[in-house]
Amino acid sequence: MPNDSKPTDLLKDYYERWVSVYKEGAIRDVTLNKYHMSLSWLTKLAPDLRLCDVTRIAYQQIINDYAREHERQTTMDFHHQLKGAILDAVDEGLIPRDPTRKVIIKGRTPALKKNKYLNQFELHTLLKSLTLGNEVSWDWFILLVAKTGMRFSEALAVTPDDFDFAHQTISVSKTWNYKEGGGFSPTKNKSSVRKIQIDWQVVMQFAALVKDLPPDRPIFVTKENVYNSTVNDILERYCRALAIPVISVHGLRHTHASILLFAGVSVASVARRLGHASMTTTQKTYLHIIQELENQDVDLVMRSLSNLV
Repeated sequence: MPNDSKPTDLLKDYYERWVSVYKEGAIRDVTLNKYHMSLSWLTKLAPDLRLCDVTRIAYQQIINDYAREHERQTTMDFHHQLKGAILDAVDEGLIPRDPTRKVIIKGRTPALKKNKYLNQFELHTLLKSLTLGNEVSWDWFILLVAKTGMRFSEALAVTPDDFDFAHQTISVSKTWNYKEGGGFSPTKNKSSVRKIQIDWQVVMQFAALVKDLPPDRPIFVTKENVYNSTVNDILERYCRALAIPVISVHGLRHTHASILLFAGVSVASVARRLGHASMTTTQKTYLHIIQELENQDVDLVMRSLSNLV
């Protein structure tokens, strides 16, 4: 941090400088925007709070006030972003003791969540209904995401060069910055750079689809502005027409992962395929599925042991 920081500085001003020094240029823009949003909330909730007055009670009050308007997980994210700056202020002697210690995270009751994924029969019904012509379309995009589990921005960035049809893989090494007018961007994290194995049907279909397209241009970006709402609207129409749960394009990624887990694929393999930074992310995201599989494992163990008598 700049040496001009003083204990009498306002917390919001210190946090703003901290984000500027440590986060700008070091994290993706979408993540940086979350820090800026936290700054907006901090300015709203504690506009006059000085660094030297950030006690455990003062900090807990900020978290409580934030929690009145947000769910618990969002409150936890807000806390982690503030905590990073505050711990640095403690290290510099600007705050005498860690005021974030033993903080209690509260939050509003989560809203009723929509279905995040389809089961195998529902996905089969959806994919069978897609209109897969001789030219690139959003229906082809839906198929690719369902078969690979790629993120929306990763699938948008796919070029013909990314396919290795001989080895049945597709390379993920970049994203498409659709939120800011387009252009290639880095992946979400280092673990997101990966090769995804694809089945022979996808190989045959996409080999024919991309053979005459520019090798280094995104195959699905045909105009300047691309919106995920476009694909979500198409998906919704299909789901309603087929009388299956309405999911988003991100729900296709969840569907891909859940089907693999139910098929017995290891959490480690699913994590690598999805490009998660760690297995912990996969375990937290798909905890309900993993617990259901563990219950099945218990039944299997009991049956196996009973046969030993």
